[in-house]
Amino acid sequence: MSETIEANRQRAKDYFKAFASKDRDWLEANVRPDYVRHDETLPFDVVGPEGVLKLGDLLLGAFSDIELDVQDTVAENDKVLIRLRFRGVHSGPFGDLDPTGRRFDVAVLDLFRMEDGMIAEQWPAIDNATLQKQLGAQ
Repeated sequence: MSETIEANRQRAKDYFKAFASKDRDWLEANVRPDYVRHDETLPFDVVGPEGVLKLGDLLLGAFSDIELDVQDTVAENDKVLIRLRFRGVHSGPFGDLDPTGRRFDVAVLDLFRMEDGMIAEQWPAIDNATLQKQLGAQ
């Protein structure tokens, strides 16, 4: 496998560590300024490193003890698909839902597109139905 494909795979995996730790330096070095997260479930657009940090503020404010456990990766050309488990505790407001203190564990798929050695786009698929059920919203 080419060096570029392996570098893309590692960059996508490292994204989750940087996201969870709100590592501005890593995000600015590895996420394009015109990056877009294609996610209609959010109340705002996620664009560039600043958008990723804003999303981090939202999720890290709602959930504590977060684990982003990467379980599989598939990389080809400029794309990387990550399968992971998103785990934590609902410890802050999340949308209209007050904190419940409940633990959750949901499946996530994230497809990344790389450009010029940086993350250019992301398409998340989160099992929101299971998340809502585990938080007691359904």
